[in-house]
Amino acid sequence: MERKKIAVIGLKGLPAFGGAATVGENIIKQLKEKYDFTVYAVESHANVGILSEDYLQIVFKRFPLKKLNIFFYYLKSMLHCLFVARYDLIHLHHLDGAFIIPFLRLKYKVIVTSHGRPHLMGKWPWYVNLFFNINERVMLKLSNKVTVVAFPLYEIYRGLGNANVEYIPNGINLNQPVSNSDIPYKDYILFAAGRIIPLKGCHVLLEALKLMNYTGKVVVIGDLEQMPSYKEKLLNLAEGLDVTFISLIRDKAQLLNYVKNARLFVFPSDYENMSIMLLEVVYVKTPLICSDIAPNKVIFSDDEVLFFKTNDASDLKEKITFAIQNPKKMQAFMDKAFELLKLKYNWESIAKTYDGVFEKYLN
Repeated sequence: MERKKIAVIGLKGLPAFGGAATVGENIIKQLKEKYDFTVYAVESHANVGILSEDYLQIVFKRFPLKKLNIFFYYLKSMLHCLFVARYDLIHLHHLDGAFIIPFLRLKYKVIVTSHGRPHLMGKWPWYVNLFFNINERVMLKLSNKVTVVAFPLYEIYRGLGNANVEYIPNGINLNQPVSNSDIPYKDYILFAAGRIIPLKGCHVLLEALKLMNYTGKVVVIGDLEQMPSYKEKLLNLAEGLDVTFISLIRDKAQLLNYVKNARLFVFPSDYENMSIMLLEVVYVKTPLICSDIAPNKVIFSDDEVLFFKTNDASDLKEKITFAIQNPKKMQAFMDKAFELLKLKYNWESIAKTYDGVFEKYLN
């Protein structure tokens, strides 16, 4: 029997180094024996030189204007699906690509996975907010099925009257490799994010460390070039602290090596949906402090993670002090969190839920 063909749009490029691409990649890895996956990518995000046995990747050239690059990526993906290729189902990731759903529905059933509401993640011009709001309405009305990675988002969409939405959390690969290469730092506090922008909260961490006159090592990993003004703010806050800034680490095994060897990982975001980084910290059992935003507290409880008041540097200072003074308590937290991770947030079981969704609409 010929295997069903599924096109995946919105990951923008594999191998993944974070975010939605990690979600899509793990779904594909778990279900590759059952379906033939084609991933649509753009060369600004894809590692063109790497071929995979798990999926076929079609890589479009990047658009010369950076701000329109992703918009045209979605357009090209849509046109290729409609006029060149033939699939049995489309799996679209991200709200920003929802404008192509009405056209894809002319030929296909479309499942959409929403990873968040981008218009709430920063100060956008009015026309960008309008674009996202329209996209959200299109997604909820015209897609065959909507899955969301965060339970608070599920509650929002159900409140908007959409009954065809399902919460499927993100997960972790319990066989994820971790590099054993030497780390040039010892006993460091770690912050890591793909994009270092204000909502990730790195400034709150640095402010807290200044309040406590912290003299130990601090490592910050991620792309610091996203917002020049914010980069300047962080560099100013880092004065007087022993902070090393490391650019984005795309090698997941090496990134996890830094996480595993940290004295403490601080996750101070004021906006997330369901962070895979949070799960990865628990996977390597590094003591963790994170903000008390709802998406974090839905995943872990006060018995598993040490929370601080979001955007409150003074409270974070107290929690860091507690963590440093109570390493056994922090490790006990991690042991409990790891057991929950194995039970509820592993890709093997989560992919089965996606498989059930695929089967329903393929049949």
